[in-house]
Amino acid sequence: MAELDFNSAKFLLNMHPKPLEIICYHCQQSAEKYLKGFIAYNSGKISRTHDLLILNKECCKYNEEFKEIQNQCIDLTDYGVQLRYPYHLEINEHDVEEGLKNVEMIREFVLKAVNTRDKEKK
Repeated sequence: MAELDFNSAKFLLNMHPKPLEIICYHCQQSAEKYLKGFIAYNSGKISRTHDLLILNKECCKYNEEFKEIQNQCIDLTDYGVQLRYPYHLEINEHDVEEGLKNVEMIREFVLKAVNTRDKEKK
């Protein structure tokens, strides 16, 4: 599901006009699912939260290197809640570019952490 949200965000870049808010929302959702996936992979309890910083801190319990993606988690968190409720966020093309970069960094980080752990288990 994380990959589906990631691919959806990239696909929506081709729309005219670009649905900037929805692209950022899919970036946040993808990152959230990658982090929750890592927690589940480690048999952890998954919190019912959209706050990526909270999820990142939980991931740090299994791998302290997750601190490296803390800023990306902070940057994406608002797109998961603020866009769905009556809050106003001004989102522009730069935000979309940054959102995609951030989720890609989180995605690559989580996949690498899982692959490293799988190799250690063998």
